[in-house]
Order: sequence, then C-alpha cells, then structure tokens
Amino acid sequence: MSYENVNSTLGADFRLTARPRPVLVLAARLKAGLSPFLARYGLVVGFLALWQISATRGWVNPAVFPPLDVIVSVLWGSISSGALVDDIAISLQRAGIAFAAAVAVGIPLGLVMGQARAVEQALDPLFQFFRQTSALALYPVFILLLGLGETSKVFVIFWATLFPILLSTIGGVKEVDTKLIEMARTYGAGRLAIFRRVVLPASVPAIFVGLRLSATTALLLLIAAEMIGANKGIGFQVMNAQYNFQIPLMFAAILLLALLGLAANAALVLLQRKLCRWAQPAV
Repeated sequence: MSYENVNSTLGADFRLTARPRPVLVLAARLKAGLSPFLARYGLVVGFLALWQISATRGWVNPAVFPPLDVIVSVLWGSISSGALVDDIAISLQRAGIAFAAAVAVGIPLGLVMGQARAVEQALDPLFQFFRQTSALALYPVFILLLGLGETSKVFVIFWATLFPILLSTIGGVKEVDTKLIEMARTYGAGRLAIFRRVVLPASVPAIFVGLRLSATTALLLLIAAEMIGANKGIGFQVMNAQYNFQIPLMFAAILLLALLGLAANAALVLLQRKLCRWAQPAV
C-alpha cells in the first residue's frame, strides 16, 4: 500500500472516531437549554421541591402546608367543576375595571404633569400626600362613602393602582433626552409633533414599568377588597376556606392568584416588546 493510501485511510478513520456521538450531542443540547432555565428559575424549582418533599415526608405539618400535588389537584378540580369559574370572572372584572380606569386617568395626567411644570407644582403635593396614605387605611372611608357594593371595591383598587402609573409616566416624560427634543426643534417640529414623535415614544418603557407594578397591585388589593363584604371572588374564597379550615382550597386560590399575576405580567411584557422593539424589557 502506498503512502498516499495509508494516509487517506488513517484520515478517514480519524474522522469517523472524531465524529460526535448522537447521545453526546443530545446531552450537550439539553445542558445548553437547561442552563439558562436553571439560572433563572432554579431557586423557584428548589423551593417547590423542598415544599413537596417536606410535606410528604412529614417534616412540616401537612394539615398546615399540604403537598403541592394536593394543592394542584384541588385547584384543577375546582376549576374543572366550575366551582371557581364565577369567582375568577368576578375578580377579573373588578381588577380589570379598576386597572383600566387607572390607566385612563394616570397616563394622560402623567403626560401633562411631566411637561407642564405649573400643573406639576400645583398637583404634586396633593398626590404625594395621598400616595403616602395606604389604600387599605382609606378603605373604610370608601365603604362609608360608596357602600359595601362593587363601587367601593373597584375604587380602592383604582386608588392603589393609580399612583404607580402616574409616577412612572411623569418620570418617563422627564427622563426624555433633551438632545432629541432639541434636534426635533432644529428640524422644524412643533410642540405637538415633538410630543407625538419624541416624548411619547421615549416615555413608553417607563410607562410600562408602572403598568406592570399596577397590575400586581391590583391583584393584591383585590384580595383585601374581597375579604370585606363580599360573597364572591377569589379573595372571598381564600378567606372562606381559611375560616372552614379547607387549607388545600385556600392555597389553591392563592396559587390561582399568583398564576393570574404572572399571566398579566407576561401579557404586558409581550405588548411592550411589540411597542418598544428598541428597548427589550426584562421579564
């Protein structure tokens, strides 16, 4: 056999032995896919695993902290049987109306206060005073004025969700780069054009920060609002299950609220990504 034949044979054998095996390739791909997931959600997975193991092995009292599989089973059974469907609909209606009203009032008012210094100086002390007053502390006042019906529940959620949207909008307007405004003026843009083309787009990321904070606040205040004078809603189910010592149902309702909050946050992040392609938000 000539030298060239031997060399080509050895090269072919080397390429065959150096070719990665399918199992190794699959393992490398799984590792590459799991690494970002574990880096972000590793602590959450560990916490849930510890809860499940602690409850099943008796490290904690399962009557107080039921296993996660029991909680998920109760949640699925309550939703599939329709027991929680009406409560979910009523709670989403209350939080949705309050959140929409806060958006309708907070964003336009924040845009005006961010640009008109005289309006900000007149209204900011009043808003700062009310912002420091807890919405839950004012809830009895709202009940006295508006009654125990839906109006007081929606209004207390609106009150708590208004200020994050308002303050983030004002901050977003004030943080617009002045060089962009000066450049627009140099090209002959008027005040309305500068607002539409420069100020408003540049303020959108900050506005969405307030929207995400307000969405979470709406769900938090929803629980407190539904625990007083309500006979329907997820918050009512949490309190009712606690009174009747239905601990798995109580945790199931709490888990449902957490999932609704995650869904609302994900929806707002997706909307922000579509509107602000130049500024990708952190989930």
